[in-house]
Amino acid sequence: MSKAAAPGRKVLSGIETSGGHSVEYRFAHAQKGNRHLVVVFANFSAHQDYGWSNGVFDKLRANILWIRDKFEGNRTYYLCKGMDFSVEQSVITLISKVMKSLDLTPDSVTLWGGSKGGSAALYFGLKYGFRNIVAITPQFAIGSYVRDVHPGVARFMLGEAVPEENVRMVDALIPDLVASGAGRSANIYLMSSAQDEQYPTQIEPYLRLFSSHESFNFVFSDSPHIADHTQVAGRNVPLLMGIANMLIDGIAPRIGMVRNGFEEPGRDRSRIDAYLESTSVVRGAEFPAPVVTAPLFQSEVSRESVWFNGVAPGAVRVSVWEHGKFLGQTDVAPDGNWSWELGRPWSKGKHPVKVFSVDTNGFQSQRAEVLFTAVDGAAPVSPAAAPAGGISHDAASGVLSPAAYEQVMGPQVVFTGVAAGAVQVGFREQGTPLGSAAVGQDGRWSWDAGWEWTPGAHVVDVVVLDAFGGESPIAQVPFSVMGVTAGASAGGYYGGSY
Repeated sequence: MSKAAAPGRKVLSGIETSGGHSVEYRFAHAQKGNRHLVVVFANFSAHQDYGWSNGVFDKLRANILWIRDKFEGNRTYYLCKGMDFSVEQSVITLISKVMKSLDLTPDSVTLWGGSKGGSAALYFGLKYGFRNIVAITPQFAIGSYVRDVHPGVARFMLGEAVPEENVRMVDALIPDLVASGAGRSANIYLMSSAQDEQYPTQIEPYLRLFSSHESFNFVFSDSPHIADHTQVAGRNVPLLMGIANMLIDGIAPRIGMVRNGFEEPGRDRSRIDAYLESTSVVRGAEFPAPVVTAPLFQSEVSRESVWFNGVAPGAVRVSVWEHGKFLGQTDVAPDGNWSWELGRPWSKGKHPVKVFSVDTNGFQSQRAEVLFTAVDGAAPVSPAAAPAGGISHDAASGVLSPAAYEQVMGPQVVFTGVAAGAVQVGFREQGTPLGSAAVGQDGRWSWDAGWEWTPGAHVVDVVVLDAFGGESPIAQVPFSVMGVTAGASAGGYYGGSY
């Protein structure tokens, strides 16, 4: 879900899926037409694994791309899973596509990160030729560090047994790049502190490797207000923001004359907008909103127990929100059905609740809104009982239109609905079969009788059939047809059976 990072500056969420791994990101457009990109890598303690996303970058003028380090629920230093470096390739694919959409080259990009994120900024910056690198208290010997400090990460990255040869190989990734002269002309800003407990082993032994780099800057902060590794960046935020804005303006803090500016306020943003839309975490019509069958829209329910039931084809879970606040989530069964309860009483009054589906890649569906009123005294509603296999809800629960007792401005009436686990839906009126509709792979169906319905009240029986001939209980859908001119043909049997 999008959120504002600063007044008038929107943060967009997306997922790049063209590589071997899905890469989740957030993006904020530059301010005042700035032509620079800052790529941000996360540290271990970053909220939701998005580093520097707490508002500290609100005043940076550049485009900002935050990349999440969470792959199959694990951290990877943006590098590998079981020594398979397709994670790295997926990450650089995302960065490259964003650069291309902005019509930028690596010379107009700053890679930024602290601790684990600082290691990633160094690695990607040196290996792929980015112009600016800001690395705060990074780890150079990554393999040894995760083996000794984060064993779960080590097993995921290096293999379950954490072989020593894999530890040594990953230890050498950054030192070998530096020693080879990669990124020799890059503007590198490395920060550490005398109070950083990792400095003696993870940074100091490697500083000499930068002797041939043309613009290597080491900022060593020695302050009694810095207690440990995690506080180095926090105590130097003004300095870091100053460096960032100078790099964004094209000024590398060193002796010499340089050009700055490069703003293009009227520049066409259609390419980056198209990329952000195509990878947006919230999908379009191809991933429809889940159907909520309970509570009914604008119904009154007991505040002591409100069960949400529905169907969400193609989803692995549904997420429930109110007023932008996360309430909870639940898994979706293989047949598309789901059920969820808050677990505590609701406050009295109206509740506009939004529900969306999430698929295996983390993409989100459109939102379904349920408006209900929580009251005292109403009978609690139990979750819908789902039989093992076959159809797990009755026909009425899946009919979306026409609504019960709806006044349809006829003469055509189109029935639509969802029937997860079914193959066909049949219709009849007063015992006469009217027709049937096939159920799509996503569980959705639509049926148009093809005739003009007579004015007045109608009650149509709807029944859902599964692949084995099993039927749901017959459900009745009452509605009225309005505004039909005289002489319209009556609804009737047009052939077909179910």
